[in-house]
Amino acid sequence: MLNVYNTPLKKKEPFDPLKGNKVGMYVCGVTVYDMCHIGHARSLIVFDVISRYLRKKGYGLTYVRNFTDIDDKIIARANSLNTSYREVADRYIDEFKIDMEILKVSPADIEPKATDHISHIIDMVRILEEKGFAYRADDGSVYFSVSRFRGYGKLSGRKTEEMIAGARVDIEEMKKDPLDFALWKRSKDGEPWWDSPWSKGRPGWHIECSVMSTHFLGPTLDIHGGGRDLIFPHHENETAQSEAAHGAQFVRYWIHNGFVTVDGEKMSKSLGNFMTIRELTKDVHPEVLRLLLLSRHYRSPIDFSTEAVNIAKASLIRFYELLDRVGRFTTESAHSRIDGLIDIFSTEFEGAMCDDFNTAKAIAGLHDLTTEINKTLDQNPQVSEKDRACLKEAVDEVSDILGVLGEEPVKFLEDMKRGSIQVTGLSEKEILGLIEERGLARKSHDFKKADEIRDTLKAKGIQLKDTPEGTVWEKL
Repeated sequence: MLNVYNTPLKKKEPFDPLKGNKVGMYVCGVTVYDMCHIGHARSLIVFDVISRYLRKKGYGLTYVRNFTDIDDKIIARANSLNTSYREVADRYIDEFKIDMEILKVSPADIEPKATDHISHIIDMVRILEEKGFAYRADDGSVYFSVSRFRGYGKLSGRKTEEMIAGARVDIEEMKKDPLDFALWKRSKDGEPWWDSPWSKGRPGWHIECSVMSTHFLGPTLDIHGGGRDLIFPHHENETAQSEAAHGAQFVRYWIHNGFVTVDGEKMSKSLGNFMTIRELTKDVHPEVLRLLLLSRHYRSPIDFSTEAVNIAKASLIRFYELLDRVGRFTTESAHSRIDGLIDIFSTEFEGAMCDDFNTAKAIAGLHDLTTEINKTLDQNPQVSEKDRACLKEAVDEVSDILGVLGEEPVKFLEDMKRGSIQVTGLSEKEILGLIEERGLARKSHDFKKADEIRDTLKAKGIQLKDTPEGTVWEKL
């Protein structure tokens, strides 16, 4: 049975969709005014894995992930570039889609833009006003009256004083209460606007997600996701306005992923540690990035560093080396010896994913499987066709869900080595020549020379591994 941690309850509970096998999941997408960064990558990969797993489990999933394409930041970027908000939004939507292809993040089933739902937004604001949950300010903006909604704060669990401190208050806003938030904002001179019963304006940030999620999935969502930073005020405000408008529970399961830090610090352009997905993947293989971000449970914080990248890279190389080893030593005459190990892994992998999508535990199981199979092959390198097929089936399952180990092992390992060679300053021919020279020295019992060659390569950042199948090298 699948168990999911529900943010407002602060505990795991059995996953029980509203409509049997059908699941509606909405995840807050990006505000398209700049390139996506490592923090975006974590959330996008987490919910990509969740969507893949739900489909593997046989659920009829409808996954909605929006684009915020009108916002103060978009307008500011457009003004700085002397162009329109639409050109800025369209450009970064296109860039986002390229990033997702690089990261192997599947498109959501529905990817709506806020500006395509202005009429629906106006309809919802009108409903809230008619029900007494919203009021028009003197400037033509419309605000949600938090005091009229009794359940405000139930998602974040914050006290009123904490929420007031965390609420953003613009000196130009005409709120009756500091916690009230904009549903409709009167546009300033030169800003984009749409006609409404209240003013020429544009939607507030929170209202767009309530409108798009319920428009496509109905008044009650099975899953609503996003980063922990969105719990308050964004998701708290979504809950209030949605339940006030529709009179029904807004979300059955709230799922939030943890923060990403860089070398122990919060990511910030001012600190110089702000890294876009595009910049990262110039030097870091996308599967390495996925493995790194999935190596901790999605609710836990994760620190991005050069060391973390190197550990993830070494782990991925180790997994691919096992696949290559099995592929090279499969013979028809061999007897099955590792199918039992693979069966245990598959059972544990499923158990980890059923336990609140625990990718960290699933990856740990993959390490254990690699260790045990290598031990078995060290005694006898021959692999049966049955074992090879059994391993391929298990790895295909991992690839389909986690989005790693999807490449041809030989090609992946060659690409990794090619990238490593550029760093060492040696050609592959030179490296292989030194390995051959060391092998001849060992055969003639000149261990001093063999050790000198090993040390020379180590000084260049190359580590040698002596295996039953011969000596292989990797970048330290």
